[in-house]
Amino acid sequence: MGQIKEIFEYREMLFSLVRRDLRGRYKGSILGFLWTFINPLLQLMVYTVVFSVIIRSGIDKYYLFLFVVLIPWIFFSTSVIGCASIIIAHQNMVIKIYFPREILPVSYVVTCFINMLLSFIVVFVVILFSGVGFNFRALLCLPVIMVIEFFMALGLGMLVAGITVYLRDIEHILGIVMMAWQFLTPIMYSMDVVPEKYIPIFLLNPMTAIMQGYRDILYYKQVPEMGMMLEAVVFACVVLVIGWSSFAKLKKGFAEEL
Repeated sequence: MGQIKEIFEYREMLFSLVRRDLRGRYKGSILGFLWTFINPLLQLMVYTVVFSVIIRSGIDKYYLFLFVVLIPWIFFSTSVIGCASIIIAHQNMVIKIYFPREILPVSYVVTCFINMLLSFIVVFVVILFSGVGFNFRALLCLPVIMVIEFFMALGLGMLVAGITVYLRDIEHILGIVMMAWQFLTPIMYSMDVVPEKYIPIFLLNPMTAIMQGYRDILYYKQVPEMGMMLEAVVFACVVLVIGWSSFAKLKKGFAEEL
């Protein structure tokens, strides 16, 4: 509680870092902030061509099936990979200025979360033009699943942010780990194609429940299974507690290590 109170006291610094990151992310590029929408659309085009034309998935409106979970996955992956280098990237601040070190990973994940929310404008437009429409009762669950994913990303982001200060190789390995994690999560395929004997293993993946929640709400237009939602909440809470407590211990040696 003390750490949360301290972050609140430094909230102006937190807001400043978020604003700076949002403004500077595409600074100098011709299209600027439009890349927030163009990047996921380009990825969607590539995956759709591969899985609808080359490797036929047989899934109706595959582009939508993929898009409603691709945007959340990009948020999660970007948050975790970016947090790995966040302390090192701000090492001058960490060494010279006192502030709650938690602000750095928190601000980065918040920035990525805002980008995801903006990208969801495109998701809603695609859904409307696809003719699928919305189930407004199911849609009420969307903020819940977003918050669950936010805490999952924050917890894991804080964990890797702390560890990478001491083990710099984590920053380089993480890209491969996240790529493998993406393929082991039902993002580009349905759980129906997973052999039955491997389903229990897939259910141990905390992102399976979260991605399935997004897909239930936006593609299948149904309220997610309460069992899977509860599982996602438990996973997120465990990851957040581990990540936050690990960071709190590791941050004591940041100045010396940097």
